[in-house]
Parts: sequence; structure tokens; C-alpha cells
Amino acid sequence: MLLQSVSANLYLVYEEWSDMKRSKIRMLLQSPHPQDLVLVKGWVRTRRDSKGFSFIEINDGSCLKNIQVIAQSSLPHYDDIQKLTTGSAVAISGALVASQGKGQLWEIQASDVTIISLAPESYPLQKKRHSDEFLRTIAHLRPRTNKYGAVFRIRSELSYAIHRFFRDRGFYYIHSPIITGSDCEGAGEMFRVTTLNPGDRLPDGHAFDASRDFFGRETGLTVSGQLSAEMFALALGDVYTFGPTFRAENSNTRRHAAEFWMIEPEMAFCNLSENMDMGETFIRYLIDHALHNCSEDMELFAKFVDPSLMATLDHILTSEFVRLPYREAVDILSAAGRSFEYPVRFGTDLQSEHEKYLTEIHFKRPVILYDYPKSIKPFYMRVNDDRQTVAAMDILAPGIGEIVGGSQREERLDILEARMDELGMNRADYEWYLDSRRYGSVPHSGFGMGFERLIMMITGITNIRDVIPFPRTPGNIEF
Repeated sequence: MLLQSVSANLYLVYEEWSDMKRSKIRMLLQSPHPQDLVLVKGWVRTRRDSKGFSFIEINDGSCLKNIQVIAQSSLPHYDDIQKLTTGSAVAISGALVASQGKGQLWEIQASDVTIISLAPESYPLQKKRHSDEFLRTIAHLRPRTNKYGAVFRIRSELSYAIHRFFRDRGFYYIHSPIITGSDCEGAGEMFRVTTLNPGDRLPDGHAFDASRDFFGRETGLTVSGQLSAEMFALALGDVYTFGPTFRAENSNTRRHAAEFWMIEPEMAFCNLSENMDMGETFIRYLIDHALHNCSEDMELFAKFVDPSLMATLDHILTSEFVRLPYREAVDILSAAGRSFEYPVRFGTDLQSEHEKYLTEIHFKRPVILYDYPKSIKPFYMRVNDDRQTVAAMDILAPGIGEIVGGSQREERLDILEARMDELGMNRADYEWYLDSRRYGSVPHSGFGMGFERLIMMITGITNIRDVIPFPRTPGNIEF
């Protein structure tokens, strides 16, 4: 045993265990039997003194529940133990025994308490409920709260589930580039990537000389990995990308962020109907996985965030998804007898209020809209025989709105080129993409799911800033 002095009255105690490893609280709480010796490292949530001992609540982030530690006054450096504050880090060794208190099966009878660090009284996370707005200002500390610890454990588990879903179905995982010279959506909302200084402009002062830039042309952060995924789908069959995407859209709503994660499967020899099948199956799978593998954390959200959450998720799991042409959706909304903020007519994009009406009031279940007007959709979507619409689809979920957007891709070279010309796109920038239609083109489809919106749906959290570790929104680039 080695004692290292860190102050006149405080010592760190380090003890090596040759026959054991550090235990996770999650595993200890599920243990079927007591254990003579355990070692737990974590953070103090609360501490209170009683006659002859202290109760210390410890959490190591592995689960929602704390484990109670009984520290007897006979322990070495007990005076230092009584100085432990919320947020302090400790290592506890002792015996796992049946708890005498209510609401817990096990507790630890400490044989040693190692103080790793003491948190000062100014530690901002005290034993009370803090507002989401306040916690966003300390996003580096909010994972230590019950709510945010739970949401990020769920986020981790759903990441695993996504990879498992596609692997079990024979998909290949593709790493699409983050820096790109192609604007997938054609909306001009890309963040520019440049090494040029602001003063390095053309003589007219209006534009950067992109030929002098690092890549020799204009580049930006990707808004989608789809175009890259298509190239691999037309070689490997079924593929998917899952990574960060970026959009320079000056939108400060609860559902938008400048940096977000997208899951984008792409499937060869797949039509729009099969694409919708895959999207529906994917949503059900992920909800079911969260309910079965994150039950304790899910209960927190059902109790404190959205009391209707479990009923909503169960309804999505058990309801048949409505499949509705866009034109019919416009007719339903026009006949709703409601004064929508945004007027509805053929050729306009549907807004959140329209999605909410369709999923929560009219149908009361998820809705898949398809065959959108081509005038409001990107160049790569397959033009339908009516020449007015494209084979696009959106999956709308109650409580969240659009969670999936996809399409059958335009596999016909001549029509794809005509669409690009119609939209004023420079074909030379997409020659590599057009090659995939020149050489062995086949029908193929895919979709994109916003990972944060998925987590919002599954947890009942209503603000995207609260389901991503460090949110990037207009005017906000802290941490």
C-alpha cells in the first residue's frame, strides 16, 4: 500500500488487486449473489453521515441507479471521507452484501475508500433538478446528470443496433467523405472548407479564387453521404453510411442543428415500395431494441419527460404505417377545415404543422408520403411517368414528424442529365456520378434517417440540442 500526500490532511490511497478487476455498478446491481470483494470507481452523488458511519451514493455512469456504500468510522482517514462532496471521484473496495434499506438489493460494506479527487462546493450539479436551458450552458458536465447519462447511453446502444441491423441483412458499411466538392441536395447550404484568408479574393472582390485553394476548387462539409453510397451500392449490392453531416441552414428550431448524424442505406435492384418496406422495418427494429435493451433508462423518460412515451412507441410498433401519395395528403389537409400557418397546395413542401395533423389527428399513426412534386425535390430522384412527380418518400412519425426521407434514384442517364440541366447544375462537377449510369446502371433506392430525430422519438425529448453531446446551432460553437 502506498500513501501519497496531496495536502496536510488528505491522502490518496492506491491499492493493487492482483486477482480482480474494477466492477461496473450496472453489473453489481444485477448480481445474483453477494461477493466478498469488489472494487468500484465512480463519482459521489450524495453523502450523509450517521452515528459511526457514512452513507455514500456512488455512480460510475454504467447505469441509472447508484450503489450505496457504507463507510464505517473505523476506516483509515475517516475524517477525509466525511469531507466528500457531490462530484468527487472515489475508488471503493469492500464486500457486496444484501442491503438493509428499501429500494435496493445490494450495497457495499467498504473496507477502503480511496479519494481520487475532491470537487469544490462550487460544483454546479447539485441534488436538484436543473433546467435543460441551464444544462446546455454546461454541456461538458451534463452527461453526469440522470437524464443526460440516460440519453447518451441510449444513443450508444442505438448506434450498436444500427450496425447490427444492417450487418444481419448483408449490408456493407461505407465510410463516405466528410469533405466534398458535390452538393448532394443542391440547396447551397454547405459549409465552405478553405485554407484561403478572407483577403484572398479576385480583383472584383466578390469571390474566392478557388483554383488557389487547398483542393484547387470549391469544397464544403458534406450534407449527405448518399452520392458516395450509391457508387458502392452499384458495386457491392446493399450498403450504408452512418456518420456526421453538416448544413449551413440558419434555422434555430427545436429540430434543426448545423451538425448532425445520418444513417443512409442504399440498395441495388430496389424500387420505391421496397425502400418504404425497409424504412418501416428499420424504425420498428430500433424502437424494439431500445425498449428491450435500455428499459431502465427508458423508464426515466416515460416518468419525467413524456408520460405518453411508452404508449406512443407501442402504437408505432403495432400500427400499420399508412402509405399516402403526396397529392392525396394535400387534399386531406386542404379539406381539414383548419387555419394552417403555411397554406397547403400542390407543389409546396409540407411543414411540421401539416405532418403533425396527418400523424396525430387524421390517421393517428405513422404515415409514409410518396410521389412528391419534382419541383421541390433534388435532381437524383427518379422521375415518375406523369413527369410531374418523383419516386420520393418521407416517413412521418407521431410526435416527431419526418424521421426518414428517401427515394428511388434516377437510373436513366438521359433523364438524369435533363434534370441536372433543368436545375442549372454543372454536369462536369458530377461526371463521376453520371458514370455510374453509363456503365451498368440498375434501379436502386435509399433513404436517410436523422439519428438525433430517432433519439428524440424514442426518448420523448423535444429539442435536438439535448440528444447530441455538443450541439452546433447558429451562434453556438461552445465546447
